[in-house]
Amino acid sequence: MNEAEEFLKARNAQKKGREKIAQMSAEVVDSNPYSRLMALKRMGIVDNYEKIRDYSVAVVGVGGVGSVTAEMLTRCGIGKLILFDYDKVELANMNRLFFQPHQAGVSKVAAAASTLSSINPDVKISTHNYNITTVDNFQHFMNTLRTGGLSGDQPVDLVLSCVDNFEARMAINMACNELNQVWMESGVSENAVSGHIQVVVPGETACFACAPPLVVASKIDEKTLKKEGVCAASLPTTMGVVAGFLVQNVLKYLLQFGEVTYYLGYNALEDYFPKMKLKPNPSCDDSYCRQRQEEYQQKEALKPKEEPKPDQAQAAVVHEEDWVTVRNGGVSSGITLVDETQDEPENLEVAQGLKLAYSIPQNGTTKAST
Repeated sequence: MNEAEEFLKARNAQKKGREKIAQMSAEVVDSNPYSRLMALKRMGIVDNYEKIRDYSVAVVGVGGVGSVTAEMLTRCGIGKLILFDYDKVELANMNRLFFQPHQAGVSKVAAAASTLSSINPDVKISTHNYNITTVDNFQHFMNTLRTGGLSGDQPVDLVLSCVDNFEARMAINMACNELNQVWMESGVSENAVSGHIQVVVPGETACFACAPPLVVASKIDEKTLKKEGVCAASLPTTMGVVAGFLVQNVLKYLLQFGEVTYYLGYNALEDYFPKMKLKPNPSCDDSYCRQRQEEYQQKEALKPKEEPKPDQAQAAVVHEEDWVTVRNGGVSSGITLVDETQDEPENLEVAQGLKLAYSIPQNGTTKAST
């Protein structure tokens, strides 16, 4: 019995949670923990929400972003969570969400497994308390991603990077490029007022090595940049926002609704949210990335080309003699009747992102518009 199992057994002995639920139900009763999630089907947002139980997600890094991400996925009813981290809970972590003071000194994966299992015992949770960047651990990490699906003989459905250093990000990047595994990267700045999420689809979008940060490109050991007695700032608000964006993207990707955002930034000082899609670098240092790019291009070349849609102005050519506007009488082929009692439509401009619902004319009557 490993540390996580022992800690989980002890906590469960102290406080017993709810029983497992075999099947998600949409029944609206206070005792159903899934009723509000299943309501997404009734409202037409998701076709089959219960499929969330079919997916396995690996979360690498169970810190300020990763722990909240794991909790959100657990509350959403994900099928399986695989947690990777090698740190222990400290009192210095209490400014963040999720962890509690009584868990200080316990490994983060063990503490997380205990809390998450009490929240939702239906979620299968697997923990790995090691550093993925060492040679031996990296191979085990690769094998876990390769066989971490619910059936045990298939890969995980998604990998989430919630780490706080470039070395671990590069290790995740290498593993996912080799396995051709889709993953999502996340991060919060050292000043705690900005962050981002990014989807990496090997061959289709830029990997982490396609445009590496200066520290990585310069091959600087980032450990040498840390100063004694100096730590990065940390706000639970920023980390919670980034975790929320990340999990929202995960749900859209897995359950296929809405639009998956390939890159979303967050500047808390100005409430600025840049979006973009980063193209892969053909000269990427990662050989597996270049291989995936070739495979993607070959696949795209086999797709049937879409016929260009004709411009609406060219598609519908209207000849003046074919259309007659008649006011108060006269009917002929292809005519349109115009009621002179109606006001002419106003050409009102609204700001980008807004939609005109109605206008109030001079006479006080309301005209609906699209």
